[in-house]
Amino acid sequence: MTTSIHDRRYWLLLAVCIASFLEPLATTVVTVSLPQIQRATGASFAELQWVLNAYVLTFAALVLTGGALADRFGRKRIFIVGLWMFIVASLVCGIANDPFLLIGGRAIAGTGSAFMLSAGLALLVQVFHGKERVRAFAIWGVVVGAGSALGPLVGGLLTDNLGWRWIFFVNLPVCLPLLWLSHWSAEESRDPQSGVIDWIGLGSFTSMFMLLMYALIEGNNLGWASPTLIALLVVSAVLLAIFIRVQLRQTRPMFDLSLFANPTFTGASIVAVAIAAAFFTLLVYLPIYIQGVLGYSPSQTGLALVVMAVPLLVMGPVSARMAAVISPKQFLPFGLLVIAGGGILLSLVDQYGATALYAGMIATGIGAGLINGELSNVAISVVAPERSGMASGINNTMRQLGFGIGIAGLGAIFSADLTRGLAQYDRSFVERIASGDVTAAAFALGDDAVRATDAATATLASAISGLSLSAAALAAVAAMLAFLLIRPAAATKATQERG
Repeated sequence: MTTSIHDRRYWLLLAVCIASFLEPLATTVVTVSLPQIQRATGASFAELQWVLNAYVLTFAALVLTGGALADRFGRKRIFIVGLWMFIVASLVCGIANDPFLLIGGRAIAGTGSAFMLSAGLALLVQVFHGKERVRAFAIWGVVVGAGSALGPLVGGLLTDNLGWRWIFFVNLPVCLPLLWLSHWSAEESRDPQSGVIDWIGLGSFTSMFMLLMYALIEGNNLGWASPTLIALLVVSAVLLAIFIRVQLRQTRPMFDLSLFANPTFTGASIVAVAIAAAFFTLLVYLPIYIQGVLGYSPSQTGLALVVMAVPLLVMGPVSARMAAVISPKQFLPFGLLVIAGGGILLSLVDQYGATALYAGMIATGIGAGLINGELSNVAISVVAPERSGMASGINNTMRQLGFGIGIAGLGAIFSADLTRGLAQYDRSFVERIASGDVTAAAFALGDDAVRATDAATATLASAISGLSLSAAALAAVAAMLAFLLIRPAAATKATQERG
């Protein structure tokens, strides 16, 4: 390694950290702006879900592909391509006047983020080694957690003071200098052993997940027993079977299914899906309650959600100390049970309002904070060292899959409860309530405004209660499965690896 590369590597770490900070920020920054986006674009509740899910879907589907492209065509090149895609997508989203353009922009942003993350981490692996790599990735992990924690607050402040479009425009003054920093600090590298891109695997996986998400999001509209919905689910199952068959026949698969033969790795993967589906999905839907029922502004909503998100950062050191003396076989299920307990507290918002809200947010935040750092360590340390990159990539993909499934699946429960509770009102009114825009929606009804407000707030609180209880059940079931699957010997190895 030349002296110049050595001197520039911490600038490269800064560039990758900034890009990685933008990835979770782009997920959560939108959540507090949904009422304003719905009002400006006329988006339905399903379209608002796609504003969130289009980003998550493309990111989850393409993060492993981004790594394969980076290995073959150059990590620096793919990182910069991803950054350009994110810049263009931010501009498209900022100027969008209809939900379809906004959804398209979000899909491009998710693709760009997938490329930046996979290529950026590969770039760091090339220049950091030993203890310095551990330190670099610890810094990276804190930055990613901060992106999740600060997203709602940043989104609220921008929406209140500059308008919702600036949650996208703000990326431009950050990313344009980042282009120069990335070009200057990174040295090109690639894997000379990289094979042909698995296009069949990529296509079947992406199509399967997209059709499954579409079926879950549109289930209430199509009817859960409709031939169209059943056909979508059948095609999704066929595509999944094709994907599995293709991966099993590859010498260098993009998604190494053989790792799931290790029960501990499977248990860690279940935890990854559950923490995203149960915890991070709540970060998406709780703002609807906070704005719609409690009447908070976007910036106040973002500040309220900090109570839930900050434990992701502050529990990191606590988690490390606890994991050093407690086996992951007990530790990971315990974190999920804390999340489940928080979900049960949140399910009481229809009775106890803000008291249950804040108690539940603190509990779920603590549970997620306990799991977040240790989860990756368990997933990586129980496989052979040469498979650690694949293990890390799969674990990250499982998180994104869980987030997408959580938004769609729990969102379907939420939407059904709202539709049933507000059956006496027309669809446009229900759509506005689903975004949290209660006051404006009720005011538009004129003389019926007071009664409509009461009905809307009561129904919204009940729907959030049901959603939270479903999240709690999901976390509890995942805790049980993780406890059954994670092996004591492998768990002990993971603890020793961390120590």
